[in-house]
Amino acid sequence: MLPRDLQPEHFDHYPPLARKLATDNLAVLRELPLSMLPNLLREAIEYDYKFPAERRSLERELAALKALSPEQHARWLAGFERITLTPALESANWVDQPGQFVELLSAHLWSTHQQDAFRKAAVEYGGFLQAAAPPDPPVVPRLGITIIGQGVANSDLPLFRKLGARGTRYTNVQASDGVAEALSFAAARAKAHPAPFAHWYIDGGQDAVHDAVLTTVSYGALEPARNLLYTKLQREIDRPGNGPEALRSLMARMKPADLGISDDAAPVLARFQLKVLTEGSGTQIFSTTFAQWAAREALRRAQPATLVVRFAPRQRQRPMNELLSGKSAVELDPLGSLVDGDMGAYYNWLNQQRLPGAEQSSFVAWFEGHKEAVAIAPGLAAGAVSRAGISLREILADSKS
Repeated sequence: MLPRDLQPEHFDHYPPLARKLATDNLAVLRELPLSMLPNLLREAIEYDYKFPAERRSLERELAALKALSPEQHARWLAGFERITLTPALESANWVDQPGQFVELLSAHLWSTHQQDAFRKAAVEYGGFLQAAAPPDPPVVPRLGITIIGQGVANSDLPLFRKLGARGTRYTNVQASDGVAEALSFAAARAKAHPAPFAHWYIDGGQDAVHDAVLTTVSYGALEPARNLLYTKLQREIDRPGNGPEALRSLMARMKPADLGISDDAAPVLARFQLKVLTEGSGTQIFSTTFAQWAAREALRRAQPATLVVRFAPRQRQRPMNELLSGKSAVELDPLGSLVDGDMGAYYNWLNQQRLPGAEQSSFVAWFEGHKEAVAIAPGLAAGAVSRAGISLREILADSKS
């Protein structure tokens, strides 16, 4: 089947909102080349489980395609039209299984030396789309807060070197309860600028006391889900002949209920937590990896106006089978986790800078329980050092967020 043959009943297996989105835009979908359409359907089929920012992005794309003149349509999609496909790909179930089709397409592009042509077509299309349907600005200038070093009594490690070159370093932070200050500051922003999934708190350990106005994801709260995932993975590993592909397929088929994650109140958040555990490498085992990946995905997908990320001590490295078995006593590595968190803070800032409104955004990183912090904001000098006594709340206020 080709795109021009699409009918409303072809989307009967889609979730309700995704089905309506597809059938409402059926005329647009019929006009797209098969080399491109399944990539769009891969996003559309997940519409019911997407964050508001993702939904708006998909809606803008469909609206932009619908508004194209014939000449614009030809120019936007010319590169995709030149991609040649096989009859086997054309007969694949690309409507119900667009993700699987995209994997088959990728293999085909490599084997036929069309990968460069496809990439060029995608870049050109992305440029046209960006110009025609720019993303929404944030409801308020973004603020990222990353807290690292939980459980570290003393350290001589040089911290925040990459961030310090771009902002102001503080060497005399007076923050006996800095975690509470950061969460209180974030909650105040959430109440002043309310929007669904716009203000987040991600913790690599047990989440601290915080206002329920923040969307919260934590490694500690997901311990039952992680243990259940360990059991399922170990069972699959123990089966003769099973390898990485079998594990990947198993996790790709999982639903929140399979790991005991309730989706009654917030199905979008439940699906997000599932994907963090099943698509992130090491998120099931290492708390620092969990915090880093969850922050990355929250920024990429939800595009929050406020994001607090707190790194907690991870367990020490051991053989993978031993880590998955959960039979050995967990030995924590606070100092190694401090190194992870320092690099994680830099990655959080980088990922925040990729979002709309980056030039007005602010970012603060703090060594928990210690006097070191750094802040990057439009009104703060790059490469400066402040040795004056200051609270974390004052640093956040000075970031003009």
